[in-house]
Amino acid sequence: MPMKLDEIDKRILRALQRDGRMQNVELAREVGLSPSPCLRRVRLLEEAGIIRRYAAVVDPAKIGLPLSLFARIWLETQDAETIDRFISAVREFPEVVECYIMLGDCDALLRVVAADLDDYRRFQANHLSRVKGVRNIKTDVPSQTVKQSVALPLR
Repeated sequence: MPMKLDEIDKRILRALQRDGRMQNVELAREVGLSPSPCLRRVRLLEEAGIIRRYAAVVDPAKIGLPLSLFARIWLETQDAETIDRFISAVREFPEVVECYIMLGDCDALLRVVAADLDDYRRFQANHLSRVKGVRNIKTDVPSQTVKQSVALPLR
């Protein structure tokens, strides 16, 4: 069951989603609290698992991975063993930055980062298509990224 957040909790979360390295004193000033109660609230949000972790958002192009592709995966069967084997394999591939088990047409949807199309083709041929239970892979190449965010809406 989701935790009930008041407006101050939401302001804290909005600020930390924007800048996870924000110092507590600056955060407290921004959300209208003194530092001690602000820190207490942040710790409660962490303990409740609402704030799962802090991470740096890295620009993929600046580290040689400018291409994001979406791979739709169809498995041979949808039994628990095949799905679990697929999930375990995909978790080992650093190129796969997002993976969703789907209920629609395909069985899984992956977002894969690569240096270029040849790099992706090598990854698909040497790794992804060799996962036991993978029947078919269809890859979609986006022509433009319109929006990409890790911040969740807090209403």
